[in-house]
Amino acid sequence: MNQPPPPPLNTHATVGVRAPWWKRWWRRLPPSRQDRFATLAPLLSVLLFLSAIVVAFTYLRYEELEREQEAVTRDVEYAQQRLRLRLLERQEQLMRLAREVDNKEIGTEEFSFQAESLISQFPELLAISWVDAHRKVLASYASPSAPAPLVRITGSVLTLVESDGSYDLARDLRQPIYSRPQGDDPRYAKLMLQVPLSEQGRFAGTIMGEYSIDGLMRFGIPPEVIARYAVALMDESGHVLAGSLQAPASVFKLLPWATQPLQHEVPVSPVGNGLLLKAQGYRTSQDVVGSGFFWVVGALSALTVWMLLGTWRHTRRRVQAQQALVSETNFRRAMENSMLTGMRALDLQGRITYVNPAFCSMTGWTESELVGRTAPFPYWPDQDHELLAARLEDELRGRSTPGGFEVRVQRRDGSIFDARMYVSPLIDPNGIQSGWMTSMTDITEPKRIREELTASYERFTTVLESLDSAVSVAPLGSDEMLFANKMYRLWFGTRGRGHRHLVDLAGNQPSPNSDDGDAVDSFAGMPTSSLTDASTENAEVFVEELDRWLEVRTRYLTWVDGRLAQMVIASDITTRRLAELQASLQAERAQTASRLITMGEMASSVAHELNQPLTAINNYCTGMISRVQDQRITNDELLAALHKTARQAQRAGQIIQRIRAFVKRSEPNPSLSDVALMVSNAIELADIELRRHQVRLSSYVAARLPKLMVDPILIEQVLINLIKNAGEAIAQAGRPPGERYVELRVGPKRVEQLDVIEFEVRDSGNGVPDDMLEQIYEAFYSTKSEGMGIGLKLCRSIVESHQGRMQVQNIYNGELVTGCCFSFWIPVVSRLRIDDGTPSIGNAAPTGTEGAR
Repeated sequence: MNQPPPPPLNTHATVGVRAPWWKRWWRRLPPSRQDRFATLAPLLSVLLFLSAIVVAFTYLRYEELEREQEAVTRDVEYAQQRLRLRLLERQEQLMRLAREVDNKEIGTEEFSFQAESLISQFPELLAISWVDAHRKVLASYASPSAPAPLVRITGSVLTLVESDGSYDLARDLRQPIYSRPQGDDPRYAKLMLQVPLSEQGRFAGTIMGEYSIDGLMRFGIPPEVIARYAVALMDESGHVLAGSLQAPASVFKLLPWATQPLQHEVPVSPVGNGLLLKAQGYRTSQDVVGSGFFWVVGALSALTVWMLLGTWRHTRRRVQAQQALVSETNFRRAMENSMLTGMRALDLQGRITYVNPAFCSMTGWTESELVGRTAPFPYWPDQDHELLAARLEDELRGRSTPGGFEVRVQRRDGSIFDARMYVSPLIDPNGIQSGWMTSMTDITEPKRIREELTASYERFTTVLESLDSAVSVAPLGSDEMLFANKMYRLWFGTRGRGHRHLVDLAGNQPSPNSDDGDAVDSFAGMPTSSLTDASTENAEVFVEELDRWLEVRTRYLTWVDGRLAQMVIASDITTRRLAELQASLQAERAQTASRLITMGEMASSVAHELNQPLTAINNYCTGMISRVQDQRITNDELLAALHKTARQAQRAGQIIQRIRAFVKRSEPNPSLSDVALMVSNAIELADIELRRHQVRLSSYVAARLPKLMVDPILIEQVLINLIKNAGEAIAQAGRPPGERYVELRVGPKRVEQLDVIEFEVRDSGNGVPDDMLEQIYEAFYSTKSEGMGIGLKLCRSIVESHQGRMQVQNIYNGELVTGCCFSFWIPVVSRLRIDDGTPSIGNAAPTGTEGAR
């Protein structure tokens, strides 16, 4: 169809009167749009006509279906109400019967009589039974027409399958409960009602009524509903229990929108969703007249569409061709305009024939100012004219390099930037070269970044080369070196064996299964994020080749090529290790010196302690000599005197042996040590000094304490020092004899989630001034005039070397200081390390003894 002519111009129109809006809109449309609208106008009219016919038919049809559906819904709801009232009447009668049973107004015979009366009056009832709290049937009556399984014998037990859980639910809820429909055969389908019985508030059983679902259908549904619809009672899964429904194949579809017969379903109350009432409407007419009218109108409309199809198809193809051409042109233009790369076309004489917006944006010159220009171009820097002219000559002769070349370009404002140009021949549609196409990219920023990266790499390399630690990076499982600094090359050379040797010594080298014949990374494909995210691992190793101690730190990282690598940093710690060894020797000498000082301070007490057995030995020997010379001693008396002399000599030897073992210098020797034995040895030496000061020592050691992994001599040294300090503090305080005592308590404790043994020494001295509590552990600090100030410092060092802690606090009686308490604890050895049958600390039962020393 031809385009409609434009409306004629009104030469007599009054000036200032505007044309209608649709005319103005039509005039503003481009010709292609006008052609498209002119072509589609007839088709749109036919489509609107067809749409109106279809909408009218559809609306009338669905109006009719909605009215019919409302009638079906109303009738089904009415039938459901009738059925509900009938069930509620039967339920009320059974509840009344249950109340009579609860009140003991009737017995089993009267119950059977009333059940027979109800069943004979209401045919839907098949059986009524009286069941006690133990599911035992006390009385039952079944309809003569009831199936054999419903005839229940008095004394029989109701099974769980027969009650379908309704019996238990009625017992729990204490209210009438309907069961789900039972029975696969529709002829014997039944419904069960459980009415609970109670006796003095306790569950006493149920009155169980059993309905025939077919009887409910025949006697509960109004006849007029059954005559008008196909009615059925179904279970929750859609299985028909009574009645019948139309088969889907019996519905004849004449119209495209023909639907299934009108239907509605609703759950039967009070049974619930287990029993559904469904009705389907009978179709009495096929609506042939309406269908014929519809097909006539549809055929005429289809014929009209077919007549317009040829014209519309031709017009559409023409419009599609125009649209494709415009789209292609717009696409190429948009692609050129969106590119960040500048494009420039030259003809064979070197004249600019085309530039894109990106090229203009880079140089600052407009397209009209560049097109048609010849060399020298305005974006050439003045100092580069000769070089760029030579480049242009090579470009026109086809001698440009495929990788492009770098040039300097001057913007219109005089600024200069670096660019890279790529040249390719420009071929016309006939296959003949018509010029050259040049692309230009601004590389100022990438060039700056590359120069900064190079400088940064040089700085980083300089720093690594100047480190006094060896730094190396190598792939896992390979001797290839990815990086090695100057110190590494000085120690191990340029090979990767030194790196592998350090890793092996540190014990941080994973060993995956790898194929020796495969050249790829053996860790490829493995999840390495947990390795690269892990913290640095440290180890101190001795390298025999270098005769040095090195601290080796390893860390996993992902190399620049994606391989999993391991970085090793080895620092020379030989000087530090020697200093630590020297400090350890000095600490050992200080401990030995402290023990000697302690014995020196206790020399007078030890001498007095030894003088007693030696004096006794001398007296025994003098007496025996005198009596032997006078022959006034028998063998038995001589033997008794010799035994006493031997005991005194043994006592003196034990004192000397204990002192010798205490002051003997030896290497630290941690071993499983008995707590009670260490305490006993310490008390034996410290008690000598306490007796000189007239101080009583009371000890309490919990029973069945576990052994400790400690050096017993060092722990005894700590105890002796603390006990001796306590005695000296009491003597310095000048306490009366009744208040001069020291308490030693040893027992289990739980500290910082650890099982520990706590040692506590309490005295009755003047305590430690509050301003000195923080300084008491400092070296060469002492509160005694003759003290050297190293005792408590060594004690604390010994305790902390055994992973323990030491603390001090004053003992108060109100605001008065009545003494001081020094305590320390040592952790118990874990059973995972030592399994010697020693009871754990949790089983300790502290039943100690106390005694004056």
